[in-house]
Amino acid sequence: MKSWLLLGLAIVAEVIATLALKSSEGFTRLMPSVVVVIGYSVAFYFLALAIKVIPVGIAYAVWAGLGIVLISLIGWLLLGQKLDFPAVVGMLLIVAGVLVINLLSNTGAH
Repeated sequence: MKSWLLLGLAIVAEVIATLALKSSEGFTRLMPSVVVVIGYSVAFYFLALAIKVIPVGIAYAVWAGLGIVLISLIGWLLLGQKLDFPAVVGMLLIVAGVLVINLLSNTGAH
């Protein structure tokens, strides 16, 4: 269970770093750029710890999938970015895939 918490921390750090990446304006603004570097460093550190137990393919699928969904939702809610119907369907399919992996697959380390 600890490894899944570490993976969750990796996802949160990656989402924070990605949001800061938008604010960094191509690394021309110092503070957001620092947040990007630290955020991605923290994300990969926790991902590396998580894959000591969770198979790398499963961990990466969950990390990438949930990161995509969270960034898209935050972009929609906080940044006013548009999400059309196909985008929402695609994100629902990503969430469904993560749920299938975690609830039904025997390949994950539960």
